[in-house]
Amino acid sequence: MSDLFSQPFEDDEPVDAAARPRRIVSVSELTASIRAALESGFGDLWIEGEISNCKRWNTGHLYFTLKDGGAQIRAVMYRSAVRYLKFTPEDGQHVIARGRLAVYEPKGEYQLLCDHLQPHGLGALQLAFEQLKKKLQAEGLFEQARKRALPALPERIGIVTSLDGAAIRDIIKVITRRHPSVRLLIRPTRVQGEGAGAEIAEALRSLSRVPDVDVVILARGGGSAEDLVPFNQEPVARAIVSSRVPVVTGVGHEVDFTIADFVADLRAPTPSAAAEIVIAAQEEFRARIDRQTQRLRAAVAAAVERRRSQVHLLTSRRGLAGVPARLAMRGRHVAELTHQLQRAMTTALSTREREFRTLRLALEARDLRRRLAAIRGRLDTATGRLHGVMARRHDRASAQFGALAARLESLSPLGVLGRGYAVCWNDDRTAIIRRASTAHPGDRVHVTLQEGGLTCLIQAVQPSPDRTGAE
Repeated sequence: MSDLFSQPFEDDEPVDAAARPRRIVSVSELTASIRAALESGFGDLWIEGEISNCKRWNTGHLYFTLKDGGAQIRAVMYRSAVRYLKFTPEDGQHVIARGRLAVYEPKGEYQLLCDHLQPHGLGALQLAFEQLKKKLQAEGLFEQARKRALPALPERIGIVTSLDGAAIRDIIKVITRRHPSVRLLIRPTRVQGEGAGAEIAEALRSLSRVPDVDVVILARGGGSAEDLVPFNQEPVARAIVSSRVPVVTGVGHEVDFTIADFVADLRAPTPSAAAEIVIAAQEEFRARIDRQTQRLRAAVAAAVERRRSQVHLLTSRRGLAGVPARLAMRGRHVAELTHQLQRAMTTALSTREREFRTLRLALEARDLRRRLAAIRGRLDTATGRLHGVMARRHDRASAQFGALAARLESLSPLGVLGRGYAVCWNDDRTAIIRRASTAHPGDRVHVTLQEGGLTCLIQAVQPSPDRTGAE
């Protein structure tokens, strides 16, 4: 057998290293190549491990490390996936994560981009239930000393449930059958599905603000663990604790327990049982009143019987033999005095009533309102008469004024001028020419018309025919 080292290598001829071409890459190119190789070489991964260094940033992203006995890997879960978690990840939890490998290039680190996280062994819903239960129990919200007693005589009962389920029908049937006088205030809400927990909490808060609600029933019918998730949420528990009035829960079946049951003032196994419990306090109170009434009646009857026996015993004695007759006479005298007193009181009341009517009539006669009304009536009558006299005098004065104005108009020179006449003046306007004989040819005269005037030169004088004939 030949020695291994005596065999020739595949390349017997030496190769010059300087002659071989070198390929130089940057750190970013190398990291990108590694990232491409990891992302293409691995698909979706299911990784089992223990959570450590778990931290949730204010951005909503969750950063943690998955580790086992021999290695660890960083992991990140973005806010869009965190909101679908049914439990709160904590250090030390053994979980199964689903995701894909990625490289964080600024630091050259590879990590797991986790899009799903579930507890290993214990279900997510059960783990979330246990976590919240432990938290609220540490705060003392489950303590019996914190819980309030139900009102003895509730007049108005608030109900938080869905209008579509059988729970509301069962509650109404029980309450209206046993106590139809109780008023119900129903606040409908969803009791399962995404966002139902927030709606239930808001419904509890709104009923707590109603002033005349005495107790609240929170109910829903049976369902799976997923259906009861809204009743295992912290906002619902906080709303029950902060309620102004006691809260009775009737959620699911008798074997179902929720966080709402632990913090409620009283837990009923079913919605119908919740209604019976609320009304049972009222029935017990009424039954106690009935028992006390019977005892009181029995005590009064016994006391009356004892007094009757004592009276019978006393009346049977010899020294008291005439007491009933004397009492009868006194009773008759009391009746007569009572009748006389009633008659005297009736007579006195009649007299006082007549005096009152007389005084009231006298007071009404002196009532200023009536006197003012009479004075106002006389004043209105006088005012009407004055207005009539003034109107008549005004009419007469207007008629007289019109007549005088017409007369004055007829005597006015302007009126004469208006009828076509004119006034003739001498040259210096010192005299009116009334006779043609006073003027001579060649004289200048002025003629006044209704509108304006004329300056004329006399060419000839024509004496009056009548006057010429007289001459």
